[in-house]
Amino acid sequence: MKIQRKWWIALLILAAIGLGVFGFQSSMSHQKEEQIVALGDSLTYGVGDESGHGYVENLEQWLDKNHDDPVTVDNYAIPGQQSDGMLGQMNEAAVMKSIEHADYILFFIGINDIIKSNGGDLSPLYEDKIAMGKKDYEQNVQRILDQIREKNPEAPILFLGLYNPYPDKPEIGEIINDWNATSQSLIEPYDNVTFIPTNDLYEEKSSRYFSDEVHLNEQGYEKLTMRIIKAYDFE
Repeated sequence: MKIQRKWWIALLILAAIGLGVFGFQSSMSHQKEEQIVALGDSLTYGVGDESGHGYVENLEQWLDKNHDDPVTVDNYAIPGQQSDGMLGQMNEAAVMKSIEHADYILFFIGINDIIKSNGGDLSPLYEDKIAMGKKDYEQNVQRILDQIREKNPEAPILFLGLYNPYPDKPEIGEIINDWNATSQSLIEPYDNVTFIPTNDLYEEKSSRYFSDEVHLNEQGYEKLTMRIIKAYDFE
């Protein structure tokens, strides 16, 4: 009888362990994964960041530390990209599939539209050419947002405003402010789209935050990351 009792106790212990392992595996399999989709140009790609992170990976790491669920990122940014190139990405099946399942969508585009419409640089400025470029930008952004919302009606879109890479040139600052105002008007009809200003972050040109004429360095991207975290409640 004592031997049988020992066998029963052993079986009960094994069963309890088995149920515990099953329960742990089951809870792990049901853990939700948070997905970030990033759309943009070299600034979203992270060009200039010596760490190789950029603001997108910085945000991923912050969410990993502050959220229970694991975080993945699909970064579709392309250095040199303009809004028409981003619009073309809306025809790519992989991009649209990611957007469909996204929990957060990062959207940062426009500086290359300004530079290209002006002839490839920002000196001198041709206001008539930039005005034509802005019309194309408006149409492209609206069509991009329409397609994102058709695929994913609910995910928060964090729309980053442009900053002036030459803050000592107020004439460029006026153009940046004008394009930012246009972007804010464009996103108003859409639900759950947050405009996040960036222009005030870099009011002085300094090697402390810039790696070259346009791109940020590691500290510059960290500053941008903190702005996103403070501007949007991820809880």
